[in-house]
Amino acid sequence: MNNEKAEEQPLHVQGRDAVIAGAAGVRWRDGEPPDYHLSKETMPQERTHEHAKGSLADIVERVVQVFEMEVSHKKDPAQWVSMVTDQFRTRVNGGPWANSQDLVERGSYNILIGENPYYSASDETFESSHQIFLKALPGGFFWEVLEVYSPPPMITFKWRHWGTFSGPYKGFDPTGERVEMFGVSVARVADDLRLLEVEHFYDNTGFLGQLAGTRSA
Repeated sequence: MNNEKAEEQPLHVQGRDAVIAGAAGVRWRDGEPPDYHLSKETMPQERTHEHAKGSLADIVERVVQVFEMEVSHKKDPAQWVSMVTDQFRTRVNGGPWANSQDLVERGSYNILIGENPYYSASDETFESSHQIFLKALPGGFFWEVLEVYSPPPMITFKWRHWGTFSGPYKGFDPTGERVEMFGVSVARVADDLRLLEVEHFYDNTGFLGQLAGTRSA
């Protein structure tokens, strides 16, 4: 893909760096844009799949990374460019739907994990939920697309989420081991690839069990 074509793409398709660079006037939760240097340093060595530039898998990965960044760091959903904010909804394993305002108020960890033997979303705020995983995985919590099974407007894809358990998790001592989870998501998108609806399917109990010392990776 040449530079001219890349410039014609919407920011959310170009990726996180483009969205952050073009985010004049954005209300950041921490007062300034996030720093993704850990992803840039670690992901090239630890990822398991490399996708051709401009391929559907590459685009899906970039759009989802923008979505995660915006939900985690932009305070005003009206400034999110990765989704059609007033229509967006998401859920996990066939559970209740959550909209963009739910994500702003409760946070993506609480929405996407919910109630679990090793984590209770009702006990956590947006801020405390992020601190829990920042402490447990201080070296970064990375995400990659493994395979894409269907094209727009209903994109189905398999993914991997991973990090190194080098900090405490809810009273459990770190093991220094890599912890990871795998899942499948189905995303309905608009013509410009903004997200309208995303359903996730994965075993969150198995992942958190690794942090709680009850299950191996």
